[in-house]
Amino acid sequence: MNGSRDLVLARIRAALADVPAAESPAGHPVARAYRSAHTSEDPAALRALLAENLADYRATVHRTTSGALPALVAELLAARGTRALAVPADLPPRWLTALHGVDLVRDAPTLTAARLDAVDSVLTGCALAVAETGTVVLDAGPAQGRRALTLVPDHHVCVVHADRIVASVPRALPLLDPRRPQTWISGPSATSDIELTRVEGVHGPRSLECVLVEPE
Repeated sequence: MNGSRDLVLARIRAALADVPAAESPAGHPVARAYRSAHTSEDPAALRALLAENLADYRATVHRTTSGALPALVAELLAARGTRALAVPADLPPRWLTALHGVDLVRDAPTLTAARLDAVDSVLTGCALAVAETGTVVLDAGPAQGRRALTLVPDHHVCVVHADRIVASVPRALPLLDPRRPQTWISGPSATSDIELTRVEGVHGPRSLECVLVEPE
């Protein structure tokens, strides 16, 4: 394995040997004549398409407004029977104002995997959501926390604000920092064995609930 990797890397270095050290890809934009999206750019249409595709991937979708968000979060967690909720250290406090009888477990200091495994749910925001693919993107930015926070608990509630929805993957990529740890989520974690039996919760949460926050 190492020998093959070294061979590939050596060929890449040889191909780039005459490139000045200060040069970067940003100085050589690639002309892309193809369409970067295949759906309507209307914000309401994007929200509807995202909701449809998230549901197709077996995520549960809820639609609300900013003012009603705290009450909906409390309702979802109560319906789940959540007693311990993991949250990023910088989660907006207003999202939690309607909670009662829930132990808030903030990821500060950093929670161990064992402690995360003991919580019932996790609540986060997101970096972006892609309507055409029904994908939520996390990059450890504001209100998202680190990757482990959303991979260990069995139930993830992800808040998606309308201004975070883009039409397509080509529209999303320029808005993301490739140096950040990205997690692209299309529905609950799932895999299939050789007999095509679907099993959820193997590599992440078994249950994903997305809350789409509509404009007031």
